[in-house]
Amino acid sequence: MNQHTHHGWGMAVGATLHCLTGCAIGEVLGMTIGTAAGWGNTATIALSVALAFVFGYALTARRVRRTGVSLGQAVRIALVADTLSIAVMEVVDNLVLVAVPGVMDAGLADALFWLSLAGSLAVAFVVTVPVNRWLIARGRGHAVVPHH
Repeated sequence: MNQHTHHGWGMAVGATLHCLTGCAIGEVLGMTIGTAAGWGNTATIALSVALAFVFGYALTARRVRRTGVSLGQAVRIALVADTLSIAVMEVVDNLVLVAVPGVMDAGLADALFWLSLAGSLAVAFVVTVPVNRWLIARGRGHAVVPHH
């Protein structure tokens, strides 16, 4: 494995960890709100996905702003850098959650709820790393995020 290839995988893991952070915040918040409010699966998942995108984009935009870029430009960079990564992570995460029997009916006090949420995010991370590596190798994804 040459240095460029290794760097690409390292950058992909870093980008995916960054994505995972925003997605996890949104997922946990959305699942907690939806479950506590007694919402149905569709509404709970929709809120979780929406919040995952909001927090994912916000974390990237905040990081990009620190490089001196305007807020508007930072938001545009976040949209370009994170959309596919967040989308893949959310699809995989929610498919795993829906596939585990009883998770969507589990309460906030149930270990099944929290263990399944953590497990689904872990699976989503593993699936999303190669997606980010593919994007970075093509000059997309987090390759477009300026660093200071």
